Amino acid sequence: MILAKLIPAALANHLWQSTLFAAAAALLALALRKNRAQTRYTLWLIASLKFLVPFALLIAAGAHLRWPAAAPIATPTFSVAVQQIGQPFTAREISTSVLMPAVSNAWNPVITILFSIWFVGFAAVLLSWWRRWMRVRAIMRAASPRPFQAPVPVLSSPTLLEPGVFGIFRPVLLLPEGITGHLSARHLESIFAHELCHVRRRDNLAAAIHMFVEALFWFHPLVWWIGARMMEERERACDEEVLRLGNQPQVYAESILKACQFYLESPLACISGVTGSDLKKRIVRIMTPRMAVGLDLHKKLLLAAAAMAALAVPLSIGLMNAAEGRAQSSPTANTASFEVASIKPAKSSGPGMFTRIQPGGSFRAHKITIGTLIQDAYGLQGFQIVGLPSWADSKSYDITAKAEDPQNTPVSQRKALLEARLQSLLTDRFKLTVHESTKRSPVYQLIVNKHGPKITPSNDAKDEWMSLYNGVLTAQSLSVALLAENLSSQVDRTVEDRTGLTGKYDFTLRWDPDQMHHTSAATQFNDSIGNENAEGRPSLFTAVQEQLGLKLQPSNGPVKVLIVDRVELPSTN
Repeated sequence: MILAKLIPAALANHLWQSTLFAAAAALLALALRKNRAQTRYTLWLIASLKFLVPFALLIAAGAHLRWPAAAPIATPTFSVAVQQIGQPFTAREISTSVLMPAVSNAWNPVITILFSIWFVGFAAVLLSWWRRWMRVRAIMRAASPRPFQAPVPVLSSPTLLEPGVFGIFRPVLLLPEGITGHLSARHLESIFAHELCHVRRRDNLAAAIHMFVEALFWFHPLVWWIGARMMEERERACDEEVLRLGNQPQVYAESILKACQFYLESPLACISGVTGSDLKKRIVRIMTPRMAVGLDLHKKLLLAAAAMAALAVPLSIGLMNAAEGRAQSSPTANTASFEVASIKPAKSSGPGMFTRIQPGGSFRAHKITIGTLIQDAYGLQGFQIVGLPSWADSKSYDITAKAEDPQNTPVSQRKALLEARLQSLLTDRFKLTVHESTKRSPVYQLIVNKHGPKITPSNDAKDEWMSLYNGVLTAQSLSVALLAENLSSQVDRTVEDRTGLTGKYDFTLRWDPDQMHHTSAATQFNDSIGNENAEGRPSLFTAVQEQLGLKLQPSNGPVKVLIVDRVELPSTN
């Protein structure tokens, strides 16, 4: 299933991007260490929210924007470069030897195991917090109103829980019974100022959001570290505000120490108390107050530039990718098209899927899926296409399209002409829009074996011709580059021509096809080869060495990827 292949790569990219974003927030917080704590708190809150907002959403939003009609469409080189940095993990299919059984579309059991581990951790974190929340709710039910003048209701609790703000959308101030016997009026005034600061800033809501982030990404140490930084800056921001309102530092520090002496700390971050964060550091800062410096022009510009970059970069990538996709899939980009085409849902009866190029350039396909048609149209393999909906590989169609080609058109030109026509058909009838990217993936390099090539140079007078069927590839006046392209369809990896052979050759390659691969319509120009018995034939890798004097050598390299932005069910006729 496509989803099973995309989820791990998408999650890895999201974690990588969120980690990088948090690192940038940490650098900004360091640069603003002498400024108000509220500014740093906001930075950490944004870093937390980034874990809930993948950059992919912003890229998708950018893809729906439009360049001005008169503006030329440039190749998005910058966007491709940024995508390679920002998305180093890409979905890829697992390639196997031709001696391995066919790859199943079943869900990868490793993904199921990892998901189960994540869910157990997620449930454990939520259960722990739910139990603490229910304990506080029980305390709230036993509380009674107190006649204090305050912007929020004030309740008195029979427990020893510290003074704190309970609730997110309808907050109340919860005080322990008998607090007036331990704290003076001035101490209570300082505590009230601190708690009402939490209410005005809606700190409980921000803390609840980050608790959800911690539950979702419990396995990532960074989210817990961000939570600690948020708690530290939250309390420091409230301390700065309390002192700014004119409360005496000594009285305020005494009120915090007395609350710690007689009462228990709040059990949840989303219940804002007075004793949170590192108590020793807080008391030192309160007793040695230094006026927090406001943001000067340079730091305001720094924050504005960082915010614009965080939004503009992914939006620009989506915008430029969409522009490239429209350029590639626009009918004007492909001047070649079929004169007439018929598309109908495939009937259940009859033989299996096949495609055929008929004399003159006409095209016929039976039981072909949209995924396969896109492969044929762009000369790619299935592992190079990303973003197809599930129906693209389940719904099949019968397609008949007519065109007229000049006689004696070479194979290479006919292939390019067919691909252009299929792309135009996909744009017109399936509303397909795509854009290209690259990724580093396992590939095979086709090289000359140590004993030299065994393929026969072709007579220049011969026409270019090729047939590929059931493990038999027969070629006449064929380039090695085209051989490499067709081998890619058999090994489910890109095959790069590194032989240095530039001529045209005649050869026949026979191997045992352990699994059947769909042969691209662009290469099926002759189906005269019968269904030969494959028993006793060597593997493809051995056949290439023994029969052609070449070798498929594993390597890594850039692989072209086609990302589908949009595709619709076709209008049938």
